Amino acid sequence: MKFDVIIIGGGLAGLTCGIALQQQGKHCAIINNGQAAMDFSSGSLDLLSQLPDGSAVENFVESYPQFAQQLPHHPYSLLGQEQVIAKAQAFEQFAQSLNLALIGSYKENHFRVTPLGGLRRTWLSADSVPTLPLSQTAYPHKHIAVLGIEGYHDFQPQLLADNLKQNPQFAHCEVKIGYLSIPQLDELRTNAREFRSVNISQVLEYKLAFSELVQEIKQAANGASAVFLPACFGIENQAFFQSLKQASGLNLYELPTLPPSLLGMRQRKNLRAKFEKLGGMMLNGDKALRADIADQQVKALYSQLHQDDALYADHFVLASGHYFSSGIVAEFERIREPIFDLDIVGNGDFDNNNRLSWTKDRFSSPQPYQSVGVKINAKCQVQKCGEILTNLYAVGSVIGGYNNLELGCSSGVAVVTALTVAEQILAGGK
Repeated sequence: MKFDVIIIGGGLAGLTCGIALQQQGKHCAIINNGQAAMDFSSGSLDLLSQLPDGSAVENFVESYPQFAQQLPHHPYSLLGQEQVIAKAQAFEQFAQSLNLALIGSYKENHFRVTPLGGLRRTWLSADSVPTLPLSQTAYPHKHIAVLGIEGYHDFQPQLLADNLKQNPQFAHCEVKIGYLSIPQLDELRTNAREFRSVNISQVLEYKLAFSELVQEIKQAANGASAVFLPACFGIENQAFFQSLKQASGLNLYELPTLPPSLLGMRQRKNLRAKFEKLGGMMLNGDKALRADIADQQVKALYSQLHQDDALYADHFVLASGHYFSSGIVAEFERIREPIFDLDIVGNGDFDNNNRLSWTKDRFSSPQPYQSVGVKINAKCQVQKCGEILTNLYAVGSVIGGYNNLELGCSSGVAVVTALTVAEQILAGGK
């Protein structure tokens, strides 16, 4: 099979790149090997939450010079401030056009309430999640009800309420907890493995009388001006949740639960549907295995389902993710990228030939192995044996040189590099 572009990985980076290319007439295929990290995410997208020295980031533009100085190998530093800001702004418009229901701006981070009652700086959040500006000293709703579901342990109302009051912005609030008692969920309660957000959502949306659910929420809220719920209401999109909000007349907000996360799943479903509607091909349940490389170009790609009949394209995009999705693999003697065996890079004293340099003694410290990924240039082209492969690009967390957990920049890197690569390919890869 022949395509204009083959993308390896169907997560946020791969789908964003694929949609941007399909919108401009390129014929793309995405090799998708199972669930993406999006299915386990909070649904919020981080551009940059803190600097390597631990300083909190409020304004990305103002923090960029210091950031680039501290971390010159980060993808943002390689691409340059102008390019990163342009692509972040472009993604905000892109998300709006796809009705992803995200709020926020690259100009300033905001706080989102976490499932444990903390406040986390982020770039974009679902508009159904409780948020507040960094400068806001008091949450506008004084009376808050945190409602769980009886028997559902992936969301803990008491823990959330206790921790929420520790934040100065919520110190003035009266936070009460309650539980929704829904008999229709009894069948799921008998099997803890089935009592998850996805299963609950299916029952609540399709097997429970809508009016009964609205009444149950109103009764449990007991007059609260804001109600925090676990994200278990609407698996495809926010339509069901918004219907509950309108029918109840309450200020309802939803918080992500332990994985799987409906907030992340909704976004992935939306992106995938858009990609396929534009004519893109999803090669689901397949896995890229190896490639033919000659003259500093990828000539053909072989996958688990196409081991004899090669896949051909003018350009290839590696969006395979990090350790979670085996985009990067740690073996006893070295850490490697398993499909093309590309050159890798890490932070600080990391040495791929010295296993002792992969970790630090202090468990809670950022670990060097977490910063490992493939090496790219300013065009996101990758490198093998010191030479650039001119038609192979990397996007998202497979790229090395930074620790996305420490910095809070995973989603930002994903979409910024994805849109950068789409631009490079559309310009002819020059």
